[in-house]
This record gives sequence, structure tokens and C-alpha cells, in this order.
Amino acid sequence: MAKHQFQTEVSQILHLMIHSLYSNKEIFVRELVSNSSDALDKLNMLVLTDENYKGVNFAPRIDIVIDKEAKTLSISDTGIGMNETDLVENLGTIAKSGTKAFLEKLSGDQKKDSKLIGQFGVGFYASFMVADKVEVISRKAGEESAYKWSSMAGSEYDIEPATRDSHGTTIIMHLKDDEAEFLETHRIDSIVKKYSNHIPFPIFMDKEEWVAPAEGEEKGHNEIVNKQINKANALWTISKNDISDEEYKDFYSSIAHDSSEPLIWMHNKAEGALEYTTLFYVPSKAPMDLYRVDYQSGIKLYINRVFITDDEKELMPTYLRFLRGVIDSADLPLNVSREILQSNRVMAKIKNASVKKVLGELAKLAENDTEKYDAFYKEFGNVLKEGLYSDFGNREKILELLKLNTLNAHEPVMFSKFVEGVDAEKKEIYYITAKMSLQMLKNSPALERFKAKGIDVLVLNEEIDTIVFPMVSEYNDYKFVNVTDAKLEESEEEKKEHEEKAKSLEGFVGQLQNALGENVSKVETTFDLTESAVCLKVDKEDQGYMMAQMMKQFGNMGGDFPAPKPILQINPNHELIKKLSDSADMNLIDDAAHVLLDQAKLYEGETLADTAGFIARLNRIMAKAL
Repeated sequence: MAKHQFQTEVSQILHLMIHSLYSNKEIFVRELVSNSSDALDKLNMLVLTDENYKGVNFAPRIDIVIDKEAKTLSISDTGIGMNETDLVENLGTIAKSGTKAFLEKLSGDQKKDSKLIGQFGVGFYASFMVADKVEVISRKAGEESAYKWSSMAGSEYDIEPATRDSHGTTIIMHLKDDEAEFLETHRIDSIVKKYSNHIPFPIFMDKEEWVAPAEGEEKGHNEIVNKQINKANALWTISKNDISDEEYKDFYSSIAHDSSEPLIWMHNKAEGALEYTTLFYVPSKAPMDLYRVDYQSGIKLYINRVFITDDEKELMPTYLRFLRGVIDSADLPLNVSREILQSNRVMAKIKNASVKKVLGELAKLAENDTEKYDAFYKEFGNVLKEGLYSDFGNREKILELLKLNTLNAHEPVMFSKFVEGVDAEKKEIYYITAKMSLQMLKNSPALERFKAKGIDVLVLNEEIDTIVFPMVSEYNDYKFVNVTDAKLEESEEEKKEHEEKAKSLEGFVGQLQNALGENVSKVETTFDLTESAVCLKVDKEDQGYMMAQMMKQFGNMGGDFPAPKPILQINPNHELIKKLSDSADMNLIDDAAHVLLDQAKLYEGETLADTAGFIARLNRIMAKAL
């Protein structure tokens, strides 16, 4: 017998299972049955596609055995099995870095925490919620040796040679004294029906049944019968009309390892040149690894009901990575490799059609059930926005699904609704984007001229907005225009008046320019402001600005290039500018120039580099005023 130490993360998870998660213990059955099903899936694929497994007998079944005297519950399968190396890798260590995220995400809310177990691939350890000792006897398909893994949790486990008649795995749980409910046949039966009814392999268990009296007998009697307790049909292959909502929800819980109900589901069977079936679910809550690079794909690929992979992120675009479900194709070869899968025309067509179907269903949801769509958008709206730069072909459909803040609305509005209010002749969609609070951005000086004319503007203050919207140039025949580039119409009289005022202030503008020196690229007058004295404008001719934009397109959000020097714009109609321009006090103008520049930076949400200098100048100006 060889003793082994658990990896640190495994020890932490075991401690958690034993001491913390009590709210939904029954899910250990779901997790172990799901693992057995995966082992059968893997063997099924190898027997059909790998010469080394051609001679292996594939007789799929899962058996659940209750031994009340020994106080054990066993779950057995005839799947791929494990050898000694596999036992160490699968049960002693966790390779997926998402597990660390699992540990980090635990909140102390037992109900919520227990839902995460299967999502992070740590389902096997759920057995320690109910057992103080777990044994695993396994024999790998195509090999003669069997091994027994055993642990009483803690920090170590043992592996020793064992015997097993055929390939597969048996998990024996020695239940704790207060977990006797899991030794009751009806309890296990109900858990299997709740979570594992549509596992595509039969699950057997001994059940006591009433046998009617035979001819010549006076009374009937009870008899123990080994019976299949699940339906064992691949749910997605059944006609939609024959599936109840409860069955859809139960199937979701088994494939998504989630005890919450899904928000919506979409079941589609395509026939014709291509034959395939898809069943997609949108979870009600975002998976914990949604924003991780190593997120776990939620889509399983089957070919004619034979499981192929659940680890291929190319099956659906990354901006739909929250989906859970199944794609089953009749037109792909069983021995399809990952490389072939990524370039396969059949798969590309299935993917494209599936994306359109999902976006179409979300559009219907937005139209027919506002409350449910709001719940969806709260969890996944920002992920959906990623599609604006990664899925050009569906950009307009994605835009129509977005709920965005606008200058004139108190609540986010559907983009399609916003467009209805856009000037039908000019066809310009105005937007402002910056990573700051919504209220602060709505108060930006850049929006003052739009407020004055009653024109609505998209106000985009999420980090993802600053990345994707500068790349969106049009929608149908509408153009996206950043507020800083917008040219709003003015009358000939207004033009003439503006030119005269600008000319009269040329000397004062020069004084500000001299005072600020290298801090700005230039100072200029603007008539776009109605309330503020000053604002900043990006100099798009600046080399630094052009370089930052190039780097942004290559995925480096700005690189290490110095920020371009801003243009300081002043409002000739503001009382402060009028009074300053009449002043002959050069010291006052020098202080005011720097304070105005800092004020404009604060409007932009910037942090001042020299707060002490700002305060000193402000104090001098106030002292003079008093």
C-alpha cells in the first residue's frame, strides 16, 4: 500500500465539503452519476474510433448498491476506468486553475456555494459531505490490473492493488452515522429521477416490489428486483412536444451542475442538407469563471449521440460562453480531431446557424418578457458586448440586444428603441464613452451642446464600452459619431457672432497658451459649452494619440506610450472667462490657466498629478477675490 499526500487545493476542498456545505448534500449523487456517465461516454468514443479499444466490450450501465448493514452506498460503472496514474491525477490533484477561483468565490452562503461544486470539476469530493471514508476500485479498459484508492479525507490517501472482474469504476462511500437517509432506496431513487433521469445510460438499483400471487397461491409477496430507475434517453433527441418543462430543468441541472433553474432554453432540430440538434440553456446566474481566460466551455458536442468533447471553446463564440447545452450532429466523422473541428465547414455552418438562433431567441425574450430579459442582461450584458468586435457578421443583431444608458433617460433603454429617436435625415448616433461613474459622464462638458438642443446621446461608462464602441462605425445606414467629432448645425448669424468673439479673445488665448506651455498642445475657443468654463479635447493629429489607437487595435490597450497632450478649450460666454480676459494681472492669469486646466482634467475623471500646486493656486485666486 502506497501513501500519497493530497495537493493543497484538494485538502482545502475536502475540509470545505466536510465542515461547511450542508445545504444541499444530495447533489453528491448527481455528481458521481455524472462522472460515471462521462466515463461511459469516453469509452464509447474510444471503442468506436480507436483501434486500441476495438476489442473492448462496451456494455454501458451504472449500478447503485445500498448495504444497510455495512452502512455503505456504492456507485459503479462499466466505463473507461482508471489505472494507478489516473487515480493520482484525477483524485489526488486538480489541474484546472479554475479550482482556485472556486475556493476564492466561496461566500459562506451554503446554498449558493454548493451550486458551484460541479461547475468547477470538483464533484467527486462532494462524496465526503456524507461519507467519512471513500474507496474507489477501478480498472482501466484494455488493462489487466485494478487498483483501490481510499481516503478518510484529511491530508493523505492510499493506493493499493485490487481485483475487479471487468473495466470500470466503483465508488464505495462509508456513510457517516447521521446520513442514514442515503441508505433508503426511495431517497436515492428520487434523487436520480430529479437530477439524472436523462443521463443517456441506464442506472440500476435493487428495489422492493410487490409481486401478485401466482396461480394457486393465496397471497402475493414482496421481492427484491434489480430495476432501471432512470429513463436513459438523450433528452435532446426527443420531440419538444413530448418534453415537460420539469424535464428540461432536470436535464439542465445534470449538464450544468447547477441547482438553480435556467432562465430560458432553446431546443432546435435542423433537417435538410445538414442534420443536427441543439439544446441550449441560459443560466439564471453567471458562471463563476465567466471572466476567466481558462473558463470551462458549457457546450457538449455529440455525433449521432456519441459524446465527442466538452472542452472545445470553438463550438460557440466566446461572447456566448455563458450558454450550457448540447450540439448533436449527424454529419461529422466520429474520429474528428480538435484541429479538424476548428476548420470543418459542417461545424462552421452549425455554429453560424446556432448563433443566429440564440440571438433571435434573445430578441424574442427582450420583446415578450422584459423582466426576464432584464435579469439576463444584468448577468450577461457586458459579455454580449464583446461580440461587437469579435462577430462582425452579427454586429447589428447584437446592437439591437443591448440596453444602454442615454443622456435623456433615467434607466437604460434598448438600443433599437434609442434609434427610433435619432434624426431620420442626419442618421447620426452620438455617443460618449469613458470609464467613470455614470453621473459624472452625464455631466461631462462635452454633452452641454447636446443638452441645449435636446439631442439624446448614448452614455457608455463601462470599461468594455471604451474598448468596443470606438470600433463600431455604423448600424444599418446610421453612423456612430463620438460627441467630440460631432458637427451640430448653426445658423449664419451664429457663425458670424462666434468668429467675432473668437477673434476678440486671440490675445487672451495666447496668454493662457504661454502660461501652460508644454502642458497642452494648444488653447482654443469653443462654442460647444453652455455651462462649463473649459473642457479638454483630444488632439487627434498628435503622434501619441495615433500610436495609442494603433496599439488598441492590436489588443494592447494603449501600450506604454505617453498620453497625448490635450487641447484646452475655453467658453467665451462664461462669466469667469469674460472677467479673466479683461484682467491685466498676469500672475492671476498664470494661476487661473493652471487651475482651469486641472478643472478640465477633473471633469474627465483624471487624477491630478500636482494636487499641492492646484490647492496653492486656488488659494491665491480666492485670497485675491476676497
